[in-house]
Amino acid sequence: MTPLGFLIARTLRHEASLADMSLPRDALLAAFRGQDVALVGNARGLAEAHHGAAIDAAGMVIRINRAPMPQAASHGSRTDALALATGIDAATLARTSPRLTLWMSHKRKRLPWRIASAPGFYLHPQPAYRALARALGAPPTTGLMMIDLLSHSQAAAVTLYGFDFFATQSLSGRRTATQVPHDFAAEAAFVTALLARDPRFTLRKHAR
Repeated sequence: MTPLGFLIARTLRHEASLADMSLPRDALLAAFRGQDVALVGNARGLAEAHHGAAIDAAGMVIRINRAPMPQAASHGSRTDALALATGIDAATLARTSPRLTLWMSHKRKRLPWRIASAPGFYLHPQPAYRALARALGAPPTTGLMMIDLLSHSQAAAVTLYGFDFFATQSLSGRRTATQVPHDFAAEAAFVTALLARDPRFTLRKHAR
């Protein structure tokens, strides 16, 4: 699709045309099959930990939105996939250099051409977003959408880093939990239930 065709499809909310640019869901899930996945959230508390080496040792490293990496010791340095619900500038895309770029937001008008035209682009289906929002009773965070997606994959293991459900706020912004539209208690309960039923998932605390 040309940039002009993309802008027209995005403006007119022509979902089928945008979906044609995306990796099929089965192809994306196949990329996770058998992998030891590190999913790195953006909690500020992660900057106080020393999980960087373990993150970089994972078979696949997935980061979220602007993917802050204040230091390699806490966050590692690799990015294999970037899960987004916000536009990012060209410098951030170049810095992270993901081979998979996942647009998780249901807001198609925010989808930039640089993301839609990137190698390994994936457009998360709107029904999946809506189902998760209904389960939570609130809009899900990008991190929780990614956790839910990975739960439907055949990843061998998924380790969650930098998830404290806004106890230490986010490295990528200054807003407090009351200033964002998410229900962090519901998300914490969702992850707790997932950890109890799926032994592949592990939640790492910030401190080692």
